Amino acid sequence: MAPSNTVVSAVIPAYNAAQFLSETIESVLTQTFEDWELIIIDDGSTDNTAEIAEHYCKKDSRIRLFQQVNQGVSTARNTGVGLAQGQFIAFLDADDRWLPKKLATHIEHLNLNPQVGVSFGRVEFISYGGKPTGLIASTRLTNLRAENFLYNNPTITTSNLVVRREVFQQLPGFDQDMSYSEDMEWLFRVLCNTQWKIEGLDHVLMEYRITERGLSSDLYRIEEGWKKLIAKAQENAPKLVNQHYPLAQATHLRYLARQTLRLGLPPQVGIDFMTRALRSDWTLFFKEPRRTLVTSLAVYGKYLFAGFYPNFKF
Repeated sequence: MAPSNTVVSAVIPAYNAAQFLSETIESVLTQTFEDWELIIIDDGSTDNTAEIAEHYCKKDSRIRLFQQVNQGVSTARNTGVGLAQGQFIAFLDADDRWLPKKLATHIEHLNLNPQVGVSFGRVEFISYGGKPTGLIASTRLTNLRAENFLYNNPTITTSNLVVRREVFQQLPGFDQDMSYSEDMEWLFRVLCNTQWKIEGLDHVLMEYRITERGLSSDLYRIEEGWKKLIAKAQENAPKLVNQHYPLAQATHLRYLARQTLRLGLPPQVGIDFMTRALRSDWTLFFKEPRRTLVTSLAVYGKYLFAGFYPNFKF
């Protein structure tokens, strides 16, 4: 068992994660900052996730495996937080990778800025096969307010977060009824209910794997997750949510419309998301004209093209 003065506890929730789990664990082992423990939560996997984790437990005493019946990613992360002994808690999904200076950079940032409760960095997207895409997420890093998390997630992914233990001592963990937008909901509560700041660093510190899934139903599940986020946020700050809701919904639906293009989904799906985005708040054209115009032209253009060439495979 890791000593009680461990600096960082890394938590990996893993469900049927055998395909990429070794890569993910190796990215922790290559950290330049070495005072860490790694807690792998096997959330009822039916593949050989546990076998892979046990191999690494034998290889390095800083790694621990905890197994539970399947309860979802939020419960798995909360279980990891409960087991963590570190001063800081870092999350890593079982198909993502950290770059070697990830922990060292965040620990320095948090030590130099005692008012920051959650630290994050830039994210590079990698292909499903693990190859760099050259795409780096461009999001807001500083002066974040609660309402920013109603529109999108500046942190991109939970794998990007390093959190002070005190934040979890002040605030309940991830909502166990949520498996989409659960990180945005928790971060919204941090800014609404505590004095901690959430602040990013202009350094690429992790690699986020792009999913191979391309079903329309996946995007509609993401939309349902966002609706749960809004419902939960309304319990915390109803006036704030009501003020931002139309434009936040429009922004989220535009994001989903863009995803239909990336995933090569039928044109009608993109039309549905983009049309509802503009109905929610047409001023999106003035707030973010370039992104809104480009997305609209691409989505509606694809629909028109399909009308002229119905047998064309997108």
